[in-house]
Amino acid sequence: MSPALAPFAAPFAEPAGSPIRELFPYLSRPGMISLAGGYPSPSLFDAEGLALAAQQAMAQGQSALQYGATEGLAELREALALQARERGMQAAAADILVTTGSQQAFDLLVRVLIEPGNTVLVEVPAYPATLQALRLAQARILPIPMDEHGLQTDALAQLLAALPAQQRPKLLYTVPNFSNPRGTLLAAERREALVSLALEYGFRVVEDDPYGELRFDDPGGAPQAMPATVRATGERLAAAGSNPVVYLSSLSKTVAPALRVGWMLADAALLRRCTVAKQTADLCTSPLTQSIAACYLHSGRYPATVQRARQEYQRRMQALVQGLNAAPDSRIRCSRPAGGMFVWAELDRRIDPQKLFDAAVAQGVVYVPGKAFYPADPDLHTLRMSFAAPEVPQIAQAVERLCQAMHSAMK
Repeated sequence: MSPALAPFAAPFAEPAGSPIRELFPYLSRPGMISLAGGYPSPSLFDAEGLALAAQQAMAQGQSALQYGATEGLAELREALALQARERGMQAAAADILVTTGSQQAFDLLVRVLIEPGNTVLVEVPAYPATLQALRLAQARILPIPMDEHGLQTDALAQLLAALPAQQRPKLLYTVPNFSNPRGTLLAAERREALVSLALEYGFRVVEDDPYGELRFDDPGGAPQAMPATVRATGERLAAAGSNPVVYLSSLSKTVAPALRVGWMLADAALLRRCTVAKQTADLCTSPLTQSIAACYLHSGRYPATVQRARQEYQRRMQALVQGLNAAPDSRIRCSRPAGGMFVWAELDRRIDPQKLFDAAVAQGVVYVPGKAFYPADPDLHTLRMSFAAPEVPQIAQAVERLCQAMHSAMK
């Protein structure tokens, strides 16, 4: 009799999958309207511009089909460094590591920095894939609450002061610009406080910024001013070479997810270690898609593409938020996000959350229950909805279906 196969590694003995991707079976049902996944709208993809960029990439010959440098193609790193400078950060191509989506960038950081039992701070409610990566790394996850102005730095300061020295965090993860899932914009004074605390207590801040360019105009129509990135704040407050902020971003939400192009801006010592970790993961992000991305960014079409997305997402957000908040006897109250792709909502406490979800699916609309966004002790009377993928008429229909589901759940 053959011996039993060796067991799985401890983190994968009973792994939990992505709570959002586990909703995918519902999406295959005929007529289902999805407010679940944070997918950009296909109607906003610049397919013509990307096709031209692909032709230019292939015209470069066989180099686009060969392996490339782990750090990324030089022309793309130059384009991304320019983008970073336009966002107010100091950046050269050598400061950039191209990754296969920004999720890989975070995974590399976790591999390089976190050992089992290390403390990591996460704003809550949090992006579920971040929680999943940290759980698999066997990190000790401590939540920091958020409000309508983003991560509460006063609560962070109190927690840090109370932690024993041996339990101090190595990382803090935040999405300061139009957070996933709350859609909040971290206040400028909190950005300064966050960097100051990172310098005082010696931890890195991971600034994940896939939505920063998707800002909405103020309700009166005035363009919304963007505060400096947290990394730019770190450049101003920290001594030379000691910026504690690692900046992550992506082209998935503004150009196309299929490119799988993300990037990291960090100090040389950290980039070197993440590059070594990436060598064992995928050797390099696809040079072909990198070349397409570089050609597209150099084409001059990117600003107009982002502007179209901003305007259309604002229309869709308003249809969802105003529709739910204005519905008679609505049991869902939404906060108006400052940008991005998500609406965070709270349920009337008299509604059974599972009953509402089941009723919504039966009515033909699906969202993500709030429990997916907490490392522990979730607020079950919350939910996240994405307005990015469905068109405005679909969103209006989704609102009607949610209202019908609420009535069913109250019976």
